[in-house]
Amino acid sequence: MQEKVKTYTVSEATAKLENYCAYQERCHKEVVQKLREMRMIPQAIDHIVVHLINENYLNEERFARNFAQGKFQIKKWGRIRIQRELKMRGISQYNIQLAMQEIEETYYDVFEELAQTKYDSILEKNSSKARKKLADYLLYKGWESHLVYDKVAELYPF
Repeated sequence: MQEKVKTYTVSEATAKLENYCAYQERCHKEVVQKLREMRMIPQAIDHIVVHLINENYLNEERFARNFAQGKFQIKKWGRIRIQRELKMRGISQYNIQLAMQEIEETYYDVFEELAQTKYDSILEKNSSKARKKLADYLLYKGWESHLVYDKVAELYPF
């Protein structure tokens, strides 16, 4: 027994993608992926993406800025992690640089606060294991290694 696959006209797909983009900022890669899942042909995909850009539903600069700001403020990600995630989403280097400007103002304050919070939560008695836990956590969050190791040395002096 074959499953019935839903097909969309270009106008139906356009309306669906307008809602998709209006709900949350999207990058071009996500929109194209969604259209492929809807089994749209390449010409229709191009037509819909151009329409979304022209109608300002899709804007990579706005996406990159909002993404960087959100991940920085909510998840406390550092520059390295944010840049890697934006690159994975196919964002241009120019837009990545613009996005990094969004987090510049409070970058070091957030790092200090995050490092201190994690330091306070580590219950490990062995200082070298505790140092490793703190360093691994901050590196995983995408903070620069020189910041991480300087902070670890400050909090766990030899």
